[in-house]
Amino acid sequence: MKVIKQLNSHATQDGDGVNISRIPGFDGKHLDPFLMIDELKSDDHSDFMGGFPAHPHRGIETFTYIIKGGFEHQDQMGNKKAIRAGDVQWMSTGFGVIHSEMPLADAIEGMHGFQIWLNMPSTEKLRAPKYQDTTEHPAPEHKNSQGVELKALAGNWQFDQHEQVSSLQELAANGMLADVTVPAGGEFIHPPLSQTKVMIYIHSGSINTEQGGPVMAGSLLILEPGSDIKFSSQSGAGVLILAGDPLNEPIAHMGPFVMNTQDQLREAISDYQSGKFGSF
Repeated sequence: MKVIKQLNSHATQDGDGVNISRIPGFDGKHLDPFLMIDELKSDDHSDFMGGFPAHPHRGIETFTYIIKGGFEHQDQMGNKKAIRAGDVQWMSTGFGVIHSEMPLADAIEGMHGFQIWLNMPSTEKLRAPKYQDTTEHPAPEHKNSQGVELKALAGNWQFDQHEQVSSLQELAANGMLADVTVPAGGEFIHPPLSQTKVMIYIHSGSINTEQGGPVMAGSLLILEPGSDIKFSSQSGAGVLILAGDPLNEPIAHMGPFVMNTQDQLREAISDYQSGKFGSF
């Protein structure tokens, strides 16, 4: 496995004072087609109790994955769902979405999850929004004889001669995501993916690669295009794999809106303020 760049998350806040760790990519230099990786990981209820009250989006896809705890999602399209441990939610905002994500009252043992932003190509940024989750069709998972497990969060995956087809398909930029769990002393090996941008984010424990280690939780490794994926863990690890094809388009970003030009951002704000996103 050839690693060409390592980025580390940093602490910040979002929503109503929610403490998160973030790797931003709004400059388009390293993460394209991904824009942002936010991880919420805390056993202190005060770190996330404020949640994410109603707010708008345009021009992106939001991908939420819960490992521990849960949120209730609600949007102006009429969707209202409890997203709990193991669930995945995908929202392709297109022209505009207003939604909220508030912690579930029974999520009393802490929270661990992600919201990942994926950019949309310019030709699709103003199409109708879409929503889908895995509450009725759980993400498929397979564990090999060594105890290494891959959960297919989005897209189609081949692991240990097993095809795992997620119910979440058609993400922008050929996006795919998986969660890999490696037990102590285990090793994960996967052939190269077809996407040009492949990254792995360590969310639990630490890993070792052929280039050294350990690489600790909170680190993002960007792989050379065409590289295989191979890492081990002495003490056990949890790792997200993110894959997609760069859009190589201009990025204009302002808060919850991501477009291609400043004029388009101003239009997005005007449309939202004038009620064109609908009523929450």
